[in-house]
Amino acid sequence: MSLKAIVKSVISGDTLVLRGRTGPQGQSPKERILHLADVVAPRMGNQTREDEPWAFESRDFLRALAVGKEISFTSTHSFPSNDDVTRDFGIADIGGVDVASEMLKNGWAKVKESKRDPTEDDIRKRDIEVEAKATGKGLWNSHGPQARAVHQTMPTDSQAFVSEWKGKSIDALVEQVRDGSTLRVRLFMPDGEHQMANIALAGVRCARTSSKQGEPSEPWAEEAKFFTESRLLQRSVRVIILSLPTSTATPFQAGANSAPPPPASIFIGSVLHPAGNVAEHLVAAGLARVVDWHAGMLAAGGGMERLRAAEKVAKEKRACLYANVSTASASTTHSNGAVNGNARVFDGTVIRVRSGDQISVIDKESGKERRLQFSSTKGPKLSDPKQAYYAQEAREFLRKKLIGKHVKVMVDFIRPRDGEYEERECATVRYGNQNSNVAEQLVEKGLASVVRHRRDDEDRSPDYDKLMAAEQAALAETRGIHSGKEQPAVKPPVNISESGARATTFVNGFKRQGKLSAVVDYVASGSRFKCVLKLSSLKALPPKDNQSLTLVLNGIRAPRTARNPSERSEPFGQEAVDFATRRYMQRDVEFEVDTVDKSGVKEGLASVHSFSADGLSWSTQLYTPPKQKPSKHNKTYGRSYDEEAEKAAQAPPAEDDPGRLKSEYLDVIISDVRAENGFSFSVQILNTEGIATLEKLMRDFSLHHRVAHPSPSNFVPKAGDLVSAKFSDGSWYRARIRRASPVKKEAEVTFIDYGNQDSVSFSNIRPLDPKFRSLPGQAQDARLSFVRLVASESEYHADAVQRFRQLCEGRKLVANIDYKEGTTLHLRLIDPNDPVATQDPLACINADLLREGLASIDRKGCKYLSAYPHVMSKLQTAVAEAKRDRAGMFEFGDVEEDE
Repeated sequence: MSLKAIVKSVISGDTLVLRGRTGPQGQSPKERILHLADVVAPRMGNQTREDEPWAFESRDFLRALAVGKEISFTSTHSFPSNDDVTRDFGIADIGGVDVASEMLKNGWAKVKESKRDPTEDDIRKRDIEVEAKATGKGLWNSHGPQARAVHQTMPTDSQAFVSEWKGKSIDALVEQVRDGSTLRVRLFMPDGEHQMANIALAGVRCARTSSKQGEPSEPWAEEAKFFTESRLLQRSVRVIILSLPTSTATPFQAGANSAPPPPASIFIGSVLHPAGNVAEHLVAAGLARVVDWHAGMLAAGGGMERLRAAEKVAKEKRACLYANVSTASASTTHSNGAVNGNARVFDGTVIRVRSGDQISVIDKESGKERRLQFSSTKGPKLSDPKQAYYAQEAREFLRKKLIGKHVKVMVDFIRPRDGEYEERECATVRYGNQNSNVAEQLVEKGLASVVRHRRDDEDRSPDYDKLMAAEQAALAETRGIHSGKEQPAVKPPVNISESGARATTFVNGFKRQGKLSAVVDYVASGSRFKCVLKLSSLKALPPKDNQSLTLVLNGIRAPRTARNPSERSEPFGQEAVDFATRRYMQRDVEFEVDTVDKSGVKEGLASVHSFSADGLSWSTQLYTPPKQKPSKHNKTYGRSYDEEAEKAAQAPPAEDDPGRLKSEYLDVIISDVRAENGFSFSVQILNTEGIATLEKLMRDFSLHHRVAHPSPSNFVPKAGDLVSAKFSDGSWYRARIRRASPVKKEAEVTFIDYGNQDSVSFSNIRPLDPKFRSLPGQAQDARLSFVRLVASESEYHADAVQRFRQLCEGRKLVANIDYKEGTTLHLRLIDPNDPVATQDPLACINADLLREGLASIDRKGCKYLSAYPHVMSKLQTAVAEAKRDRAGMFEFGDVEEDE
């Protein structure tokens, strides 16, 4: 009776492993071994014997013919087996083709000698064999088999093998599937050798199958194994070796690099089938879990992102291993966007770096100080002598990067109180124009490690895979805590002002040196600070150790705070400390011995100390500080706020000047922002025929430049020429030559449709084809009406440019043309998505920049100010708010830039 089965694998050119269909409940099918009757083929080798001649070629022919296909077979007889697998002798055909005859026909098997009288079938097979022998096919090839070495064991020098082949694609054949994510493969090396290797699929782990008789496998292990077997066993694949199975990175592990690693028993890598990466399919089917610590290996090609996407699909379907996993995060954060009553996402300013993984941030909206732990990140411990040096380095890195800077915070989860550890908000903190994750930068520099979460722990950073990739990079480059070097701990600074006698010895030297640089380490009160001197500033007094001193501001006295619960603070004492802490804590400062800092007076939180102030050259400034608009929100020490007088001082705005331009509102997009050589930007005016024409022109322009158009031999770009120029993105655009250098063979160009500028070599410049000249350039030079950003020499200039980019660059805005200066438009920019703009017709980004202390009213450059009295009133109010809130350039006082 003929039976049907699927060919699972081929043992040799005359032996196949067959399997039935899967069971009704998805059970793995039963298997049987079929030996082709009356033929014999060479035997494959193993660790104890070598391949017989032509064994691999014979098996490979049958493998390509049969594996994965349905086969019809008839068992002539069976014989007993030591295991549960049935063993048969018989005949088989695939698609009506007799398998034994096909092997004989191609010379990959021989007719087995028999003592019985030959039958018609025996004679037919003999004739086929004779024909193959006559034509020199297969085993009968007169040149003999190809000589090759087959290495049945893993490479002896595992590290060298991985270093040579890491990231490279190697053709391979899957020889065995041990479980869903562990394979044994035959690597076809370029030199013709065959190297056997064990591969663990990168990024995933399947349940383990039983290795001993009678022991049960883990749940879903057999299903995962069958999933991989049915798709990959004895299929041609490509293998990419990624890593050795090194243990999890353990910073400061003693002797971590002292001894070479033993030969590995397995490699970690990706196995790619023409249908895709089997690891991703395993996860999507719910038969494998994602391995977090492999993120570093898979980050470059986006492999981890694809695995996470597959994991999400499996969780949503609650497939197999994910049947009991909740799709919602078990985080303590709330769906309404609040965490313990505080905003979950907020903007703020960093006022303190507490350790290598903790900072304090002032919430811009609420004004509250919030202590944050970086999600999934662990910094070195200052208390551990082996880690103290790197703890200081991490803290200093954060101080330089973040103190006083604007950051965006997203609270990911709340770490509950655990023993001596208090409850803590764990957050992702981003800063800068690129929204860089500061925790990722710490880890990449080797100044922090990544927390290994439990598999079911959903309370983790949303950038967890990026953190793991950063740690992998730091580990590969042996940076910081992964270097294996034990750096001596930094000695605590010596307090040179611990006594009057000791301090006196330094005074004269400090006075001769003038300004000294230091970092404020602690704020004791509004006028008393502990500062750590910078070694670079002590030119005349080279120190043997780090030095610190207590600095008391001369000429003022700030109210005191209570030193213990039994004392009472003086009025506004706590406010003075809070102000000084937010402005100076961990900041770089300069000071002179016997000088005074004016900021406390300007905030109204200090009074003049006559005895010490009268001897100062600027005592007049202490007694009569710069004018500051008071408000009922301004707490002062020594004077009160007269609200009625303030109302009386406010004059009503003047009527509109008839000379002002008529309102002309346009939809625009900021196409380029330039901060070099003064601040300026370019806009494209939308909803015009020009923009629609530009889109068609750029399509034709791109097609035009797909064909090489070499420059004429005598072409030399000159200033003012319209040309085609290649931008840094590799595309061609219309441009105008600003200036050209025949010596350097490069030109500075302005791309007339977008406004950006670049230096382009002559080889990437072509004359502009006449058919692309008719449309005028679509980018127009522009500047802000009424205001100008802080000057480039100001420390706030970079913040101002960055803030303008965040508010405007690449965004669709509404603009009103307030003035035209040649080809430059003076624009009032309005965000159509700002709810305030829908209520207040004078609300604009220009005023927002003033309110944040990042711009000032431009009385010199904007001669038309008097024509817009209502707008001027709005802008002056914004400046007053900036001064009141000590925003931006007003942080240290009510002093605008020179008019």
